[in-house]
Amino acid sequence: MKKIVALFSGEGTNLANLIEKIHLKHAIIVCAITNNPNAAGITKARNANIPVEVCDHTQYNSREAYDTALVRMIQEYAPDLVVLCGFMRILTPVFTSQVRAINLHPSLLPAFKGSNAIKESFASDIMTCGVTVHWVSEELDGGEIILQKSFTKNVKDTLEDFSAKIRTIEHEILPLSVLKVLKDHD
Repeated sequence: MKKIVALFSGEGTNLANLIEKIHLKHAIIVCAITNNPNAAGITKARNANIPVEVCDHTQYNSREAYDTALVRMIQEYAPDLVVLCGFMRILTPVFTSQVRAINLHPSLLPAFKGSNAIKESFASDIMTCGVTVHWVSEELDGGEIILQKSFTKNVKDTLEDFSAKIRTIEHEILPLSVLKVLKDHD
């Protein structure tokens, strides 16, 4: 069975979704790594008996030093794929040149790159919004697109409504993307 390392920073809702839909069915999540020692996702991973590693970015004096430690940690598990599911770090070439990874992004790339994508997408005049899963590359949110799904913005929606639609699509296309990548690279 293929091995996955999942990277996350916060609540871990997308991690929990991967655990439910992928873990022990199509692949094994051999480790969940977070940069946030207080991330709620830690409990979700541990409840599924998935080892958790904390690689706290505040303990490193540069992005490159952090990425070096993170890459070493990932390589210990020899994963077939690394899945960034809400991992809120900008990765350097130290990471991108050594790790085969996909990322979940809450906009229709190339629009609204970066960490404020949901708010920027919501506030924009663009009516077609959505979610992208893409390969991680040196360019922030610029890697080759694996899967996208869109929806039409409802002008009556609040930011909470809009965010909920994004989350629903994330939970749908992240597992599909993982399955596609694992199948395509057998």
